Amino acid sequence: MDLKSNEPFWLLKNGLVASYPSLKSDEECDVLIIGGGITGSLIAHQMIEEGYHTILIDKRELCNGSTSATTSMLQYEIDVPLFELITKIGKKGAVLSYRACSDAIDKIEELSGSIKSDAGFKRKKSLYFASKKKDINWLKQEYGARKNAGFEVKWLTGNEVLEKFGFENTYGGILSKQGASIDAFRFAHELCIYNVRKGLKIFDKTEMVNIEYHKGFNLAIMNSGFHIKAKKIIYCIGYESKDLLKGNFVDLKSTYAIVSEIDKDKFKNISNTLVWNTDNPYMYMRTTDDGRLLIGGGDEDFYAARKRDAILNRKEKEILKMLKRIKPDYHFYPDFVWGGSFGETKDGLPYIGEHKKFKNSYFVLGFGGNGITFSITGMEMVSMFMKNKNHSLSRYFKFGR
Repeated sequence: MDLKSNEPFWLLKNGLVASYPSLKSDEECDVLIIGGGITGSLIAHQMIEEGYHTILIDKRELCNGSTSATTSMLQYEIDVPLFELITKIGKKGAVLSYRACSDAIDKIEELSGSIKSDAGFKRKKSLYFASKKKDINWLKQEYGARKNAGFEVKWLTGNEVLEKFGFENTYGGILSKQGASIDAFRFAHELCIYNVRKGLKIFDKTEMVNIEYHKGFNLAIMNSGFHIKAKKIIYCIGYESKDLLKGNFVDLKSTYAIVSEIDKDKFKNISNTLVWNTDNPYMYMRTTDDGRLLIGGGDEDFYAARKRDAILNRKEKEILKMLKRIKPDYHFYPDFVWGGSFGETKDGLPYIGEHKKFKNSYFVLGFGGNGITFSITGMEMVSMFMKNKNHSLSRYFKFGR
């Protein structure tokens, strides 16, 4: 599956950060991680830190799947509002899920510092505004649910949104203190480079085509004919899990994003804020660390990469029309436009856990708009899996829930 198209900004901005060999001999390890994006790099970091002999493989070049197309907005807010998630899975699970995403932002900042990252982690607030008058009632309900759960939030009227951010045609919104942004493509590469020095083995352009299950280990067969013997396999294959796992556990979607030319002065009023709205699908935007505006949306069902890519021009105009509604004074000069694919679950939660058809294995599939923060939680959950322990979120993130 092609997970991106045209010119993903992060891929072009960073260029070739690092290069790795393909598998050219049989290997053996404690943990084999399949998938070399931001999730795989985080899980590899955890496994190396805990002393496991770890190998990471990817069928592409590292981070060249959806990680190169992500918007890298780090939010504790899940695609399903907290008040709605409470009705779906109960207050305990809903608040735990939101809290895990909030804690993940703190942990990313800590991890970024510990590896001396140059990926531009930056603390930001998050504005979630009502794009239609009819959305005010449920958005205020969401504000109350977050406040009652202990999150630091403030309600802004439409006039306050206009005064603070210069956005017209809004009807109020939630301003959250907790949020951040990062260049996930660079951060994932940095994690891999850091851990290769500590013993991590990486093979890209290496595709797993079959698994043989044995007592106490799995034998992963590659397209080259070589194999890797592993005590445990961790699947970090994101949206491509749809090709491996049968069933309707996730709906594939296409999303679109554009990035402007550099203009730090024009976008300085939102340089410290992540912005999204109540539209369905919602619009989202953030600034980049070099002074560009990144704005996206236009999500729709994914059918094929060819069809997704054929409407890039139409989606660019659609997104700019949404921007024009709230910022009629902006003249946006596009520099990059691309489309990507992502997965959406009914409850907005990831799938992290064991699957009955895959022995000695674990899945970390961070779907929706919180893939990166869910992957941080996945680090903790994999650590406990390796020790035959359950995490407090296991029941909410499991397959078949």
